[in-house]
Amino acid sequence: MQEGDKGKKELKFRKLKASEIDVRVAQCSEKGVSLLLYKDARVDMRILDETVGALNWQKEYKRDNQNCVVSIWDESKQAWISKEDTGTESNTEKEKGLASDSFKRACFNWGIGRELYSAPFIWVGADKADIKTNPKTKKPACYDKFVVRGIDYNEDGEISFLEIVNLTKKKGAYRHGKQK
Repeated sequence: MQEGDKGKKELKFRKLKASEIDVRVAQCSEKGVSLLLYKDARVDMRILDETVGALNWQKEYKRDNQNCVVSIWDESKQAWISKEDTGTESNTEKEKGLASDSFKRACFNWGIGRELYSAPFIWVGADKADIKTNPKTKKPACYDKFVVRGIDYNEDGEISFLEIVNLTKKKGAYRHGKQK
């Protein structure tokens, strides 16, 4: 916690490290792919543990895992302070995906990983991604593995530098801004 206005303690979560950010293909065409940045629930748990302590936060699921409430103990108020959000099912494991998504969204409400909302549109041309035709759907598909190699943030906590590599092709795929 950091001192805020009028001497009140303000809860401040650190920004995500490059190794904590996952990348997935959002859309694919013959010309290339657009990518999305995301975090997984383990990252949220680790950041909660290191920031407030493992015994000072809790989660509770409501409405058949559609909603997750993340509560943090406020010592000065002697009370649990809660933030809640709703998730969506995943395409693979519906119930687990729903619970995980609602938890991650509740953590976004606390500010964990909120900087991902400032990510630029990420386009990787077909020269840097292996575009194939999916035999079932006959549509373009990309199964390459992309990772964030580097990331920096400006004073407002927005992404100011982003570098993504294509591990499958073993080459750089995307670069935005200048590294500090």
